[in-house]
Amino acid sequence: MILEMKVPSPGESIKEVEIATWLVKDGDYVEKDQAIAEVDSDKATLELPAEMSGVITLKAEEGDTVAVGAVVCLIDTDAAKPAGDAPAAKAEAPKEAPKAEAPKAEVKAEAPKAAPAATSYAAGTPSPAARKILDEKNIAPATVSGTGKGGRITKDDAVNAVPSMGTPTGGSRGTERTKLSMLRRKVAERLVSAKNETAMLTTFNEVNMTPINQIRNEYKDAFKAKHGGLGLGFMSFFTKAVTRALQLYPDVNSMMDGDYKIAYDFADISIAVSGPKGLMVPVVRNAELLTFRGIEAEIKRLALRARDGQITVDDMTGGTFTITNGGVFGSMLSTPIINPPQSGILGMHNIIERPIAVNGKVEIHPMMYVALSYDHRIIDGRESVGFLVAVKEALENPLELLMNGDAKRALEL
Repeated sequence: MILEMKVPSPGESIKEVEIATWLVKDGDYVEKDQAIAEVDSDKATLELPAEMSGVITLKAEEGDTVAVGAVVCLIDTDAAKPAGDAPAAKAEAPKEAPKAEAPKAEVKAEAPKAAPAATSYAAGTPSPAARKILDEKNIAPATVSGTGKGGRITKDDAVNAVPSMGTPTGGSRGTERTKLSMLRRKVAERLVSAKNETAMLTTFNEVNMTPINQIRNEYKDAFKAKHGGLGLGFMSFFTKAVTRALQLYPDVNSMMDGDYKIAYDFADISIAVSGPKGLMVPVVRNAELLTFRGIEAEIKRLALRARDGQITVDDMTGGTFTITNGGVFGSMLSTPIINPPQSGILGMHNIIERPIAVNGKVEIHPMMYVALSYDHRIIDGRESVGFLVAVKEALENPLELLMNGDAKRALEL
């Protein structure tokens, strides 16, 4: 029986996908549920599993855009699984080696027969007019190829000559043109749209990370032991600080819809994570209701799915506010771009020990710059600055503002 495999729908709004990579070759025998291809949609990269076992015939090329529901391959389910083909192919390879070497020997034998290029006393010598132009350009005649009789450098050669500016020669100058994945193209489209269609502005502040470091150093081992190896990272503190600030400044947790403003009484926090296919932004649902353990567990689950290429459209759909952490790559300061249709995004950065004034004295503390990019059409300066200050206050006093004065209870220890 010949089974037609069609492209499944990755989501309601997705009408077409792109064949990113075939994981098998035409004529291969595939097992049921074996991953045979990676397909890109504008929201995620998904694996396409074989529906039955059999010999596969590909009906689309890598890079092809195909409609959801279109046939991309055929599987002959009646075909028997081949046995012993791979060893036979390996055994035959040495027999062909002598034949492959013959052309190489002929090439080497022919090389001495190549006649040297004819030379002339005029080769590389500029005409008087050409020499004047080369002197004005400060170009050495030896760097110019002459097209005149006998290789003489003509006036036109001198006019067209370009100074080398000391550029070294002999290095590789190759180029490569590759098509962006559908996911990457969609990300680019959304970023450009966000820049062009929003009144984006960024405000900055800095956070003294000493209080969070003290809590983590004191409880991270117990937290890990109590919660099955789950780490106590910075993201749970930032997520809790953001959800608190969103409750204080609800305009930051809203978005534009034409002439209307949509406000949310919940906080679905999009967390930017780096995956093998690029930046992805899965969503932590109702983050305002989660504990530190719940936030860390959900972020870990989503990050692992992104790393393993198992993230789905549903994982990334929605979100009312975004947090991105460029600090893991060493970024000291940046202006993050809004994740539309959201109205705000918080950028975290690396932690560097810097001298600051504390109670009239200079002390060295681990400091982090934070940035809030927001849509000024819907969020005013008072709300944006107040929101970022509220985040800063919570991070610098996490015990009182995020843990109700009891760290052990908040961490479920």
